[in-house]
Amino acid sequence: MTPRQKELARHALGLGNGQKKSYRNRFVAGPGHPDYNDWMIMMAASEAYRREAKTLPFGGDDLFWLTTRGAMAVLEPGETLCREDFPEAA
Repeated sequence: MTPRQKELARHALGLGNGQKKSYRNRFVAGPGHPDYNDWMIMMAASEAYRREAKTLPFGGDDLFWLTTRGAMAVLEPGETLCREDFPEAA
């Protein structure tokens, strides 16, 4: 994962704002969004999943979320993942 991809993943998890525990796992971006290609690369590396906008009830952009592997890769010392979003990591 590149430094930019780690930054995006940490944002998706809600980390980096004084929290030591993730509280979400989502990022919305569509083709043309500056972060879209990074999320597609993370998805190809099995670090993220994607739900295409056309499968969402109201359309919009694609929804990305991290796999456990992807989320674990961006944790800093002392940080944990929310059990609700990552029960297998608890």
